[in-house]
Amino acid sequence: MAFGIKKQQISEWKRKIDNGEIAFLTHYWLDDRFPGSNTVTKVGCNDLAKLAVWGQKYGLRKEWIHNRKDGYSHFDLIGERQREILQKEGLFEHIWQKRNPST
Repeated sequence: MAFGIKKQQISEWKRKIDNGEIAFLTHYWLDDRFPGSNTVTKVGCNDLAKLAVWGQKYGLRKEWIHNRKDGYSHFDLIGERQREILQKEGLFEHIWQKRNPST
């Protein structure tokens, strides 16, 4: 279940994807399969080859891309790997958001 995300954030994520950029979207999320994780970061791009190369830098396999018909294909980052990748990408506001549910 996803929550704690604004329409503007989703629109901006989609706009970047539509422009062929690597786009990040972090939101609150609960899934019984991942106890202890309460956020997910979706990393998307409409250029699947570009997205696969980006993921390869972090040990993510192209088979893990959620290939969506609507054009918003993405990797899901969860847990410690999520934090590690966000730090390496310099996306500290996404890490801060994980700790502050009021944002």
